[in-house]
Amino acid sequence: MSINSSQELLKGTLSTIILRLLEERGRMYGYELTQCVKELTGGKILLKEGSLYPALHKLEAEGYIVSESVFIGKRVRKYYTLTPVGASQTTQAVDDLLDFLNTIHHLITSQPLYGTT
Repeated sequence: MSINSSQELLKGTLSTIILRLLEERGRMYGYELTQCVKELTGGKILLKEGSLYPALHKLEAEGYIVSESVFIGKRVRKYYTLTPVGASQTTQAVDDLLDFLNTIHHLITSQPLYGTT
């Protein structure tokens, strides 16, 4: 899979990935999320700041995550955690994504229906 095709496929799944990682690991900051995704996918999926932070801000605006700023020396690091609403949304989002992926898998691996008559 090329980096460009993985970026296109990632667009609709980024929020679910973020929610799932926060569910699993608790509190994380942006760079940590990018490195975690890179490590878990063997470098096949690379989150860019231009897509990660808008997704984090959207999830926060929707009430699914909250952020906390922590001073690390002179720098501020923003940690994100799930809210109770976000925790229940994570379960639903993961179920929806798995159902969608199964449907796509079935669609692209099934025998063609045309030309058999």
